[in-house]
Amino acid sequence: MSLSEEARQARRDAAGHGTAVPRDLPAGGIGIRRLRHLGVAAMVAGDMLAVGLAMLGAYLFRQSVLSAAGDLSGYVLDAAWIIAIGWILAIYLWGGYNPRLLPAGTELYSNLLHASVAAAGIVGTVVYLVDIELSRAFFLAFFLLGPPLLLGVRLLLRRSLGAARLRGHLREGVIAIGSLASVEGIARTLHRERWLGYDVIGAVTPPGSGATETADGIPVLGTEEELLRIAAEVRPAVLLFTAGASASAEEFRRTAWKLEQEDVHVIVVPALTEISADRVEMRPVAGLPLVHMDLPRSRGALRWTKRAFDLVASALALVLLAPVLAAIALRIRLHDGGPVIFRQQRIGRDERPFEFLKFRSMVTDAEAESVELVERAVQDRGNDVMFKMRDDPRITRPGRFLRRYSLDELPQLWNVLRGDMSLVGPRPALPREAARYDEDARRRLSVRPGITGLWQVSGRSDLAWEDTVRLDLYYVDNWSFLRDLQILLRTVRAVLAASGAY
Repeated sequence: MSLSEEARQARRDAAGHGTAVPRDLPAGGIGIRRLRHLGVAAMVAGDMLAVGLAMLGAYLFRQSVLSAAGDLSGYVLDAAWIIAIGWILAIYLWGGYNPRLLPAGTELYSNLLHASVAAAGIVGTVVYLVDIELSRAFFLAFFLLGPPLLLGVRLLLRRSLGAARLRGHLREGVIAIGSLASVEGIARTLHRERWLGYDVIGAVTPPGSGATETADGIPVLGTEEELLRIAAEVRPAVLLFTAGASASAEEFRRTAWKLEQEDVHVIVVPALTEISADRVEMRPVAGLPLVHMDLPRSRGALRWTKRAFDLVASALALVLLAPVLAAIALRIRLHDGGPVIFRQQRIGRDERPFEFLKFRSMVTDAEAESVELVERAVQDRGNDVMFKMRDDPRITRPGRFLRRYSLDELPQLWNVLRGDMSLVGPRPALPREAARYDEDARRRLSVRPGITGLWQVSGRSDLAWEDTVRLDLYYVDNWSFLRDLQILLRTVRAVLAASGAY
């Protein structure tokens, strides 16, 4: 967050003397209630369009298949519209219009699918019991076409919201409450994930902290005792209580009472971080929100189901891509006559070394030149653990194209087939990198490294080392087969976009 020196000085003076909150704080976007209403209205309008298109498609399908059975216009005008309205109502009852779920997560999609299945079951039951004349072809086509269209609406709205927030629209101003360390940590995360739409515009700390601003320039507006006054003056969209907030349960409840009529959204950040939603479950008991947490799943990533999928998928890919592999090999050989495959020692699961395969994308003596380039790479990216250069002079002309679209990684399918690697997993480490790992980073070596992974689909080489470790640890601790499939689908998009590849 960039702040003028005048604004910072005004906030220092205000914090030091307990005066009113400075008036130059950003408003933080639109009100939370208005944003929710816009989100719900957009989802309802999109669903009505999707259901209408499904109805039209079902009508055309039925007429093309059973044209001799007569006209179906009566159904479209009568029963079909009743079914469509009932479907929209089912989506509402199953939580498909919850605006809090729109920005991120899979719950919005699962709620929509559950509502669609319920709507189809209820309609089918009513049609059977009441003996309504409704074409089976129309019914099946309607409920087969509808869910993909409805999911497409949610996906389009989510992408549009994220894109708008990245451009600075529909953003929400946040006041973070807690210790300076907690506020700084959550602020950095929200700044990194700008698509969430949260801007931390101020901090409220426990009494006695004495700070006027955080290390990143976020102004400290006062203490927790002054929270209600600060919220009334600044009028943020969100009050975010971090793990470092000192308010007791009774104080927090009283604060919530006084905020009941305000246009503000309250978010509580628990002490648990980097844990996927499917590993935690909240069960209120005697008024206590008890959070039950599953243990990490690093051993689950070694299950035979994952290995079987790797074997089948890599073998099939090698067969289907054989012409592409041959063409790439020929292009590399004709360019400079050097070897086609680059072989390098990497560190695999349980710190066992293995021979890592890639199409050669650099000059033949690239390894000998790498030592003198490490210092330049550190200056280029500020990363002294993982060696990557944006403009590496050793890359050949065909190598630049191969790297841009990750075609140089294709020989690693053989590594997957041999069991050295997996299709999805942490980045395979060089021995010199693994030797510098701390205790947290070393946990990346508890599973097979992958051709692709969370770090590749989240920025690839543009990521800082800390973010690379954080993403890989999140994958190791929260592994699931569904997450592997999601990463593989996102990999296709990341490769085509060629973002962060060098």
